[in-house]
Amino acid sequence: MCTHFSYGQNWLELLPGAKKLSYDERTGKQRLTGFLNFKYQGNVMFCDSAHYKEKTNEVWAYGKVQINKADTLNLFCDSLYYNGRTKLAKLWGHVRIRDREYKVTSDSLDYDAASSKAIYRNKGKIENITTNEVLTSKFGYFYPNTEEAFFKGDVVYKSDNLKLTTDTLHYNYLVHKVFFYGPTVGTTKDSKFYCDRGWYHVETEEGLLTHNAKIDQAPRIITGDSLFYAPKRKYALGKGNVQMVDTAQKVQFNAGHFTSDGNTLTDVLTDFPLIRIMKSKDTLFLRADTLVHLRDTLEKTLRIRGGQDVRIFQNKIQGVSDSLDYKKADGIMDLWGNAHFWSYNSELTGDTIRVFIVNDTLIQKAHLYPKAFAANELDSGRYYNQLAGKEIWSYFKNNELVRSDVIGQAKTIFYPEDEEKTDTAIVVKRMGLNRIFSSDIKVYLDSGEVVGVSYINQPDGKFFPMDQIDKEEQFLPEFKWHPLLRPKTWQELLKPREIIKEEEPKDSENKRKNAGN
Repeated sequence: MCTHFSYGQNWLELLPGAKKLSYDERTGKQRLTGFLNFKYQGNVMFCDSAHYKEKTNEVWAYGKVQINKADTLNLFCDSLYYNGRTKLAKLWGHVRIRDREYKVTSDSLDYDAASSKAIYRNKGKIENITTNEVLTSKFGYFYPNTEEAFFKGDVVYKSDNLKLTTDTLHYNYLVHKVFFYGPTVGTTKDSKFYCDRGWYHVETEEGLLTHNAKIDQAPRIITGDSLFYAPKRKYALGKGNVQMVDTAQKVQFNAGHFTSDGNTLTDVLTDFPLIRIMKSKDTLFLRADTLVHLRDTLEKTLRIRGGQDVRIFQNKIQGVSDSLDYKKADGIMDLWGNAHFWSYNSELTGDTIRVFIVNDTLIQKAHLYPKAFAANELDSGRYYNQLAGKEIWSYFKNNELVRSDVIGQAKTIFYPEDEEKTDTAIVVKRMGLNRIFSSDIKVYLDSGEVVGVSYINQPDGKFFPMDQIDKEEQFLPEFKWHPLLRPKTWQELLKPREIIKEEEPKDSENKRKNAGN
């Protein structure tokens, strides 16, 4: 037979099993002992003994306490206090809360029956009953109805594929997604990540990292304002100050927007992208409006493509063009459309310039074709040595131009020098202007000065002493000189070039008019 203790709308139903019932008139408490099984406000409770204060709707339960709520939630502890009016409970000793999939354990816990919220404030742990998920923290807030939990203070999350440490974490275990706030470190099978804010899906293994985001996937390290990472799909997306460093290849990528597709082994960089190749003392910088990086299966660079506003910088070599294709494995870089290449005081131009590179950053030679032209500035722009022809092969030593071979309809203008010895010094004197046309020409240079010229097949030439130079002969029809297009520092590669393009033609025309004056 069941026994009822009622007060207002609240009542306690004692189910069969109690061995003894007593009443204390002084405290107003009813005491039950023996294995107890009773219902209180719709919840089934079990314990060894209990006190019930009918006037205040308070229950004290002791020894192997268990509460079952609608067959969906079970609470276990050594002792319990429950206020029926406020629907607030306190649990002590070996506290456990268990729902369909998860179990919470702690040494003490507060439980709000009205909102179905559990709180521990002195360390606790949540475990997935069906998987190996484990989460520990100093403070925990558990919401079984919405299947969410919040954790703070030395939070550590572990699963088969992830270990996560952070300061504050929100876990929606209905959708298997964790949200973290504060400095966070995550470790997966093949990478490690850091951030101050973000989320991670524990089943798909995808995550979004923001605020000081970093992914360490040796030998590649990626940082950015925002990084989306999906290793199962082999996909990554970065936004805002993105930087990727490959420590094995000594290559660095910078961009405002970055995507990486591991299925196609392709990286795409936009929003002022920059690639640094750092194999020697003279780092090679590449930029374009869009840069595409192609990798092999060993994650090594195969090819780099650039589209629009291509610019190249090294301490001794610079270049610009409309597009770029660098076959790193072959050591060949093609510059297409309005291509310009500078070395020391020389500028090389052509519709296409093919550059041959050794050891990633050393220029071996360059092939200009068609409409090839080369100019060599002398005496701070007063004069220009010039070469033109169908094609030009230029050769370099330590990234300095040392020889140019003009093939087909070769033309040259150069200013030979002579040395005069005095009692105190050697004086270098320009002799005049030499204009020669031939089928092929070889020009030898040292420190930007022409030191020798070879002609093939009956050259047609004229020589003008310095004081008799014909200004109509001073420039070849193909003459070009674009100093404002030339990058002076690698930092310039991060700035737009529209203003320079507008200023450049006027400056080039002034150079032509003023040269020799």
